[in-house]
Amino acid sequence: MGGPHRAVLLALCLLLMLSGARSQRGEEGAPRASCALWCPPNSKCDSATTCRCDPGFSSFGEIITSPTEFCDDINECAPPATVSCGKFADCQNAEGSYYCMCSPGYELAAGGKTFRNESENTCQDVNECSLKQNPCHNTTHCLNTVGGYKCRCRPGWKPIPGSPNGPNNTVCEDVDECSLEQNPCHNTTHCLNTVGGYKCRCRPGWKPIPGSPNGPNNTVCEDVDECSLEQNPCHNTTHCLNTVGGYKCRCRPGWKPIPGSPNGPNNTVCEEMSFPSWTRPSGVSSKTLSHFFDKVEDLGRDFKPDSAKNTIQNLIMFVDELLEASGDLEVQNLSTRHHIASYLLLGLEEVLSILAQALPEPSFTYHSPSNTELSLMIQEQEEHGDRNVTVGQSQARMQLNWAVAAQDKDSGPTVVGILSSLNMQRLLANASLDLEAKKKDKLEEIHRSLIHGAQLKVLSAVNTVFLSNRNTKNLSLPVTFAFSHLPETPGPRQELICAFWEYDNDTGGHWATTGCQTLGSRNGSTTCRCSHLSSFAILMAHYNVQDPTLALITKVGLAFSLVCLLLCILTFLLVRPIQSSRTTVHLHLCICLFVGSAIFLAGIENEGGQVGLRCRLVAGLLHYFFLAVFCWMSLEGLELYFLVVRVFPGEGLSTRWLCLIGYGTPGVIVGISAAVNSQGYGRVLYCWLEPTNGFLWSFLGPVTVIILCNAVIFVITVWKLTQKFSEINPNMKKLKKARMLTSTAVAQIFVLGSTWVFGLFLFDPRSWVLSYIFSILNCLQGFFLFLLHCLLNKKVREEYWKWVCLVTRSKYSEFSSTTSATSHQTQVGDVPGQGCRNGRCPQRQLRPHWLLPLQALRPSESSM
Repeated sequence: MGGPHRAVLLALCLLLMLSGARSQRGEEGAPRASCALWCPPNSKCDSATTCRCDPGFSSFGEIITSPTEFCDDINECAPPATVSCGKFADCQNAEGSYYCMCSPGYELAAGGKTFRNESENTCQDVNECSLKQNPCHNTTHCLNTVGGYKCRCRPGWKPIPGSPNGPNNTVCEDVDECSLEQNPCHNTTHCLNTVGGYKCRCRPGWKPIPGSPNGPNNTVCEDVDECSLEQNPCHNTTHCLNTVGGYKCRCRPGWKPIPGSPNGPNNTVCEEMSFPSWTRPSGVSSKTLSHFFDKVEDLGRDFKPDSAKNTIQNLIMFVDELLEASGDLEVQNLSTRHHIASYLLLGLEEVLSILAQALPEPSFTYHSPSNTELSLMIQEQEEHGDRNVTVGQSQARMQLNWAVAAQDKDSGPTVVGILSSLNMQRLLANASLDLEAKKKDKLEEIHRSLIHGAQLKVLSAVNTVFLSNRNTKNLSLPVTFAFSHLPETPGPRQELICAFWEYDNDTGGHWATTGCQTLGSRNGSTTCRCSHLSSFAILMAHYNVQDPTLALITKVGLAFSLVCLLLCILTFLLVRPIQSSRTTVHLHLCICLFVGSAIFLAGIENEGGQVGLRCRLVAGLLHYFFLAVFCWMSLEGLELYFLVVRVFPGEGLSTRWLCLIGYGTPGVIVGISAAVNSQGYGRVLYCWLEPTNGFLWSFLGPVTVIILCNAVIFVITVWKLTQKFSEINPNMKKLKKARMLTSTAVAQIFVLGSTWVFGLFLFDPRSWVLSYIFSILNCLQGFFLFLLHCLLNKKVREEYWKWVCLVTRSKYSEFSSTTSATSHQTQVGDVPGQGCRNGRCPQRQLRPHWLLPLQALRPSESSM
C-alpha cells in the first residue's frame, strides 16, 4: 500500500510547483529566464545583469552590477535616528528592519512587547513591588521608583557588613538601639531591644506616671513606694526604707541583723544590740586603768539600746576622768604610756562607731565638762550618695565624700564621727616624729643640713576620726580637715605640721606625716588633707638640723681648745727662755685661733633664722681670723726658710713686717670678698660663708695655697738639712736645733692643715663620717699646739716647774737648777746670785717679749 500513496504525494507536489511558477511570471511581468542568477543575499534580481537590495538593506550603490558586491543591514536606530519610538521606549535594530520596546521598568498598556513608531507608544511604569514575587530579600522592603525599584533596610535594621543598601542583593540585620551611646529611652525606663525596634519599659520598682504608656519611647516612669503599700514587705523586727526603684528592710535603731542575716533585703531579721566588748589591755599593771575598765564593764552590763545617748556621754566622762586623774599611769615608762594611748584610741573608735548606730537621731553632738567634744552623723547611704558632707565641732571639722564613709552595699546606716580630746595629750607627750622620706629630703634641702629628728609640741586636741568604713588606710578620695589650736607663730627651723598617731608594737606609737599634707594655717586654724584616717593633731615641730652628739663634742672640744690656747698665749708671753721671732709667730697664731674659736663658739648659730647684720659680722670675723691663722702659719714657714736655707744663722723679718703680713693679708682678702659679694656672708642656719656661687673658695682658696706653699718650703728645708748633715764638719748643735724646729713646724702644719683638708672635702653635710672627723680635729687644734710648743719643749717644762715651785713654795730640783742656771742668769733677768735658796724662789721681774730689744727677738743658740 505504500507504493500508490507515495505516487499520489509526488504528483501533488509537482502540481504545486507548476502553479507557483506561473504566478511568479505573472507578477514580475517578465520571464524568470531574463534575471541574473548571481544576485547576493538580501537582494532581488532587477535584470539579466543587475540586482537590487531588499528593503532594510543597502549597498555601495542603489544597483548591484557585480557579483562581488553585497547588501548590508541598515541600522535604523543609529544616529542620526530616522525613527522615533517616543518616551520610556528604546529603538531595537533587527535584520532588515527595527522595532520599538519599552525601557526596563516600563510596559505597553495593551500588554504587548513591541511596536513600530511613536504613535503606537503606550509605555507606562511597572510597579515591581506589587508583583506576586517580591524582588527583595525578606530583611528589606521594596521601594518602587520611576522605571525601577530599590531594596531598603526596614526601620530598625541595617545592612550587614559588606552589603549595600538599595540594590536587590541587599541583606539587613537588626539594629540594637539599646546598645547605642545615646539611650533612646527616658532615664526612668530601661531600653528593651526587639526585632527591628525597641521598647522603653519601666524599671523594676517603677511605674508609668499617670497618662504615660509603658513601652513607647515617650514612656516616663516614677518610683513605686513599696513601704506605703497595705502589706508591709519587711519583717516586724525591721523598718521598711523606700529607695529609688526598690526598698530595703533595715534593722531598727538599737538592733542588728541576726548572725547569717543580711541587713537590707526583704528577708532581713534583726535582734537587739548589745554593748561591744572592750577589755583591759594585757601586760599593763595599773590600778587606775583597771578601775576604768571596771566602770566600762558596768556600763556595758546596764546597756539598753534606748539609752545609747547616755551611754556615750558616760563613756566619754569616764575617759576624761582616767586622763585627768591618771594616777599610776604617770609612773609608767614612755613606751607603756604610748601603748595605753593607742589602745584607748582604737577602742574608742570601735565602741563609738557601734553605739552610734543605736541613736535615733541622724546627728549627735556632745561637749563634756572637760572640753572633750564628740560629733556624730548617722545617715543612710542613699540619702547622700556621692555628695560631700561636713562634720565637726569647735575643735575640728571634716569634709569628705559620703561614699567614702560607707562600709559596703546593704551594710546598714553609715556613721561618721570625730572625737576631740585635749586630755589625751598627756599620754602622748614626748612622742617621736617619723618624717616621710620626701618630707625629710625637702627639709634637708631647705636647711642645707641633716635633720636629726624634731622636738614636738602638741598645739591642738587629739582628734580621733572614725567611719563605718573600716578600710581607711588608703581612701579612694582624700579627706579635708580644719583643726583649731593655740595660735603660735613658727620660729626658725620650726613648722606647723598635721600629724597622725601611728601604732607601733615596739614603742607603742609615734607621730607620722605620711599621706597628710598641710594646706595652710591662719588665725589658730590649720587645714590639712589626708588620704587615710587615724587620730590627728596639729604639732609644732622644731627640727634638729644638727646632730646633738656632734654639737656636744664641738662645744666641749672648743672650750677645751680655748683653755689650751690661753695657756699657749700666757706661755709665749711669760716664758723668756723661748723668746724669739718664731715665738712671736706662735703667739699671734694662737691669738688669732683663740679669738676665732671664741667667736665660733659664741655666735656661729643663727638663731633668728634671718641673715642680719650680726650674722654677717660674725661670718666676716670668722673669715678674717681663720685666714689670719693660716697667714701666721705661712710666716712660720718663711722664718724657717730664712733660718735654714738662705742664711744658715738666720735673720727673719721684723715684728712690724710680721704683723703687717699676718694681719694685713687676711684683711685685704676679706675686704675684697665683702666688696664683691657682701651677701655671701651668713647663712640661714650658721653665720659662715655661703657656699653658693663659689664664695666659700674665698677662704678655701688661700688656705689651700698656704698649705701647698708651706709643704714646698718644708720639703726644701728637709732636703737642705740632709745636705748639711752630710758635710765634713757640720755644726751638729745648730743642725739638731734646726731639725727640731722643722719637725715642730711640720707637725703644726699637719695638725692645722689636715683639719681643713677634711673641711675641703666636706661639701655634703650629710656625710656624717667627715663631719665627725672635721669637728674632732678642729676642737683639738688648741691642745695640739699646746702639746707641740709647750709640753714637748724642755725649757717650757722647766719654767712650768718653777711656777709650781713659786706657788707651792717647794724646793726646786737640783737637776733643773743646774741645767738652766746659765740661761736664767743671762736671759730671764734674775738678780745675780739669787736662785732658789733655802727652799725659796725669789720673785722675778717678768716683762713681755715685745718690750725686749730687737736683738732678743732674733734666734740664738739657747732659744728654740
